[in-house]
Amino acid sequence: MRAAVAVTFDNLGEAAELERGQWPDSEPLGRHSSVTRALPRVLELLAELDLRATFFVEGVNAELYPEALLGIDAAGHEVALHGWRHEVWSELDAAQERRLLKDGVQALDELGLRPLGFRPPGGRLSSSSVEVFTDVGLTYCSPAGEGAGMIGRLAVLPFRWALIDAFHYLPSFAGRRRSALGTPEVLPPVALRSSLDGALQQVRSDGALLTLLFHPFLAESAERIDVLRAVLSDVRDLAAADDVVCAPLKEIAAWMREQPHVSGWKLSLDES
Repeated sequence: MRAAVAVTFDNLGEAAELERGQWPDSEPLGRHSSVTRALPRVLELLAELDLRATFFVEGVNAELYPEALLGIDAAGHEVALHGWRHEVWSELDAAQERRLLKDGVQALDELGLRPLGFRPPGGRLSSSSVEVFTDVGLTYCSPAGEGAGMIGRLAVLPFRWALIDAFHYLPSFAGRRRSALGTPEVLPPVALRSSLDGALQQVRSDGALLTLLFHPFLAESAERIDVLRAVLSDVRDLAAADDVVCAPLKEIAAWMREQPHVSGWKLSLDES
C-alpha cells in the first residue's frame, strides 16, 4: 500500500452539548438535526459515490440513536468510538479514561457494533491511552498529527487540524487559524475545497496516509454539501485511477498491524 485515503466523520447528536452543559433541560433528547437531517444526506452521498467511511460516534449515541448507528453499519461503513459524551480526552485521568472506554465499547458491542478504533475528542491522547486502548481490545487510534505508524501493536492513524471542516467553519477554531494562516476569520467552503485538493494531490505524488475528517452537523447547507460532494468525488476518482487505496480506517489499521515495519509514513503526533 503506497498511499491511502480514509474518509471519516466525527460527532453525532447532542453528545458534545450535553458534556459541555449547553443542552437545554427542556429540550428532548434523540432528535438532533445532525442525525435526523444531516446523516441521511451524508449516507446518501457516500452511497452515490460508492465510498466506505469511518464514523467516530460517542458511546451515548448507542442509547439515543441505536437505529442510526445500525444504519451506518448496514450501509457498509465502520462505526468507531469517540468518547462517551465527547469528553476532552487528554484531561482525563487513567481511571476515567478506562471507565469511559469500557462503557463506550460495551454500549456499541450490545448493538453488535464492536468498535476497533478510537478518536480522542480534542485530538490528543493521555499518557495512559495506549495501554488502556490495548486493554479494551482496540486495534487503532486516530489522534491529531501527521503520517501514520505503530506504537506497539496499536496502529496510529492521525488527522491534520488544518484539513478538517471545523478548522475552516467554526468560530471556536479562531486560534488555530491565526497560528496556521495568520487570520482568525472563518473561512468559506471553497477554502476547504482548496485545502483538501492540495492534500489529495500531495498524497497522489508522495504517498503515505491522508485522513479526511468531516462533521455531519457542519454539512447541512447546500454550499457545504456541494463542497463535500466535490471532495469525495475527487477521492473516488483518485482511488480509481492511481495506486491509492480508499478504505475505512480499521482496514488500513489491519494492514499496518500485519506489516509493522512500515516506515515511510513518518508518524508525528500533535502536542498542541
